[in-house]
Amino acid sequence: MGTFFSRFDYQAIKPEILLTMFGMAVLLFDFLVDKRDKFLNAVLALIGLGFSFLTLMMLGFTAPGQGVSRFLNLQFNPPAYMGFDGSYALDAFAIVAKLIIVLATALAVLISVKYLEIEDANVGEYYALMLFAAVGMMFMASGVDLIVLFIALELMALCEYVLTGFLRGNRRSNEASVKFFLLGAFSSGLLLYGMSLLYGIGGSTKLSVIAERLRDRPPGDPLSWVALITLLAGMYFKIAAVPFHQWTPDAYEGAPTSITAFISVAPKVASFAFFIRIAFMGLWPLRVEWQTLTIGVAIATMTIGNLAAIPQDNIKRFFGYSTIAHVGYLLLGLVAAADGNGDGLRAIVIYLVVYAFMNLGAFAVIIMMRRKQIIGDELDDFGGLMARAPGPAILMLIFLLSLAGIPPTAGFIGKYFIFLSLIETGHYYLAVLGVAYAVVALYYYFRIVVAMFMKKPSEEAPLATSFGLRVVMGVTVVLTLLIGVYPQPVITIAREAVRPFFS
Repeated sequence: MGTFFSRFDYQAIKPEILLTMFGMAVLLFDFLVDKRDKFLNAVLALIGLGFSFLTLMMLGFTAPGQGVSRFLNLQFNPPAYMGFDGSYALDAFAIVAKLIIVLATALAVLISVKYLEIEDANVGEYYALMLFAAVGMMFMASGVDLIVLFIALELMALCEYVLTGFLRGNRRSNEASVKFFLLGAFSSGLLLYGMSLLYGIGGSTKLSVIAERLRDRPPGDPLSWVALITLLAGMYFKIAAVPFHQWTPDAYEGAPTSITAFISVAPKVASFAFFIRIAFMGLWPLRVEWQTLTIGVAIATMTIGNLAAIPQDNIKRFFGYSTIAHVGYLLLGLVAAADGNGDGLRAIVIYLVVYAFMNLGAFAVIIMMRRKQIIGDELDDFGGLMARAPGPAILMLIFLLSLAGIPPTAGFIGKYFIFLSLIETGHYYLAVLGVAYAVVALYYYFRIVVAMFMKKPSEEAPLATSFGLRVVMGVTVVLTLLIGVYPQPVITIAREAVRPFFS
């Protein structure tokens, strides 16, 4: 007898359904508008993201009171719903991750309009692929079944490959896309092999059943070890952890800058959600083993990411290695959480929120450097930016200080909770190492600051600007400073988000 799904199951995936419908609508709408009105594709995509965001808010927040007080007294009160025969979870963690993904995608859409106009590539497929990628990411945040997680991961990955090579006339973009695809296919093979072994061990694709079967396996079981190692190798690639990071600087450099901004944030949130679901729901009986492996990978990731960023002169490659370094810090949170410390996972959620805003804000400034006949992605292009455009230079300074973890910015809050969770769980040497690499990061971030404030302008061409870029820079700088000064709402939501894993 077949499995029947209830209307509540479809209510749970309403945000994903809305994004899928709007993604298809953008493809159709693109045929109806003239070339000069192609920006309307972005408007339609933003409307779809807005509906999805509001739906997620209604699922996760309650608003007691009447009138204006309903908006001032929002309380995070998420459901704990398992749908589609136990394959899909709608809980606090899923809702928070999806809200970050949707918001990051919307900001990436806003910074794309001007960039695509300059590149003469403003077509509907671009925005549709971004929406479809976001759908995959949202299912990754809710999947508690290996099949759901893998299909969602591949939907996200396939859209990323195409978007990375979207500038078909650009050799760097094409080369980056091919490298990304080949390495991504290899990592997916490793991941799928590990999943197949877990299915063989558990006799089910559901993470909860797999965890029960792993508890019954003898200590040091070689089959469990092989499954764990191959699965982790695939996941480390998706989050750009060393030694599976080689695709990151090449993809970041070759992709359209707006897509570099997108894949540096939203897929990271989805990939860590994917990692957390599998590690804390499926592989929890093997937590000692994966914690040990993750410690080594985290140290290597911080080391390679921070040291390799120092000599980079291409800003996009620079941010590629910077992203790798930040992944190392996030892995430290997983190490702390493996000891049963909920603060480790809470620190990851906080870090992902603040990283999304400060990184997208920095990329908005980088996109302003792209003008006709001027690529603007080299360190020298930022020379004398303070003299030419004081506003963007000051904003870039704030974002770089936040990325380095300097108070009172949001980046400091993210690093503080990562280091606090390590101290609480007795991983003092990892906390000291993390602080030491934060000092290294301050050095290479200030290479950009020195170029902007100390060097003479290399050219006098005005920066590219648009309404979307101004909105993104305004939103990101306000949130970067506001969270740094008053982080309590984000801390509270992050605490609720990780409750499903430790309740």
